[in-house]
This record gives sequence, C-alpha cells and structure tokens, in this order.
Amino acid sequence: MPHIRVLIVDDDPLVRSALSHFVSRDPEIEVIGEAETGLEAIAAVEKDRPDVIMMDVQMPEMDGIEATATIVERWTDVRVLAVTTLDGSETVLPMLSAGASGYMLKDSNADSIVAGVRDVYNGASSLSPKIASMLVKHIRNGAPTGGRAGELETLTEREAEVLDRLAQGMSNAEIARTLIVSEGTVKAHLGRIMSKWQVRDRVQILVTAAHAGLINFR
Repeated sequence: MPHIRVLIVDDDPLVRSALSHFVSRDPEIEVIGEAETGLEAIAAVEKDRPDVIMMDVQMPEMDGIEATATIVERWTDVRVLAVTTLDGSETVLPMLSAGASGYMLKDSNADSIVAGVRDVYNGASSLSPKIASMLVKHIRNGAPTGGRAGELETLTEREAEVLDRLAQGMSNAEIARTLIVSEGTVKAHLGRIMSKWQVRDRVQILVTAAHAGLINFR
C-alpha cells in the first residue's frame, strides 16, 4: 500500500505527538520525522523529502510562513498543510500566500486533519470551514493591492466564470452544476488558470485573485 510521507513541524512536543498519533492511524500515512522550528523543517525536507509537511505558523527562529515560502520555492513537489491555532487574517493570508496548500485549525477533529493531509497530497486544497469562510470574505470585501493584475495572463470568459464561483466557496461539483458542464470540464478550466497564473492549487488561485483585485461580486 503506498505511503504518504509526512513531516510534522511544531514547537510543542505534545502537539507533535498528538498529530503523529492522529495521522498514523491511517495505514497510507507514514510520519517520517518531526521538527521544532522552520529552520529544522527546511533541513528535514532537504534530508528526507517528505510528501506533505504539517506546518505550525508561530515558532522560534523561523516561523511557518517564512519556512513555507522557502520550501515551496526550493521543492515544488512538496505540499504544505498549515496546522495551527491561529485563525486571524494576519496569519492565514500570509501563510496561504507563502504557498501552503491548506490551512487547518488544531481543534479540527482527527478525521478532518487526516483528510486534509490526503487532499493536499493529491493536489487539492484543504481549508477548515472557518478559514474558507474568512478567505472568501476577504476576497468579497476586496482589499486588493492591484499590483499583479497587469502581470497575470488574461482568463477566458468561461475561466472567469469558474473563478467567480470558486470565490463564492463552491466545490468543483457545485461549479459544474451551475455552469451545466461536467466536473471534468471544471477541473480542466481550473488547471488552465493554474497554468496561466503559475500557481499550484485552488487556494493559490483565490489568493492570487485577491491580491490582484480581479473578482467583482454582484
């Protein structure tokens, strides 16, 4: 049975132990190491090349945001799932902008955390419901920098429709129903947006759109 190789990064040994216990109950997940700081995480990735990193945000020496940015730039095949108690926009948005493929709160149940690891491993995104709501609200409220809009490749009309529905919090299946197309077609449109904007997943599409101010809500 294939293994999803996981590195757990948190400065609290009890949290690392609990997360390791949660995810190791899944026979397809193997915890290959632990780290206490962002610097240790980078060294561990260089040595062991995990598939998924469960990354805390607030840590000594180097925080999870800086560590995530370094890791996803150097190892593009490694996925980062933030697992933290911090749920404010001042940490959520920078962490996602740094390249995390998901953001889970530590009070999520064990099944949700395991599902989050699986989702990011499979190239999807994973957000706690509270975090997803915050991200969508941020995009709806604007707060764009406008700095990247001119640098991004223009979307087709249908791609823009998919983006609009994605920002409304719809799943691929829900987008497919509203546009009267197949779910595979929606995935293809999302794949082309990722390619055009050079991002890795649905979360990064939303973060990029938020920064560029490309979404208009009625």
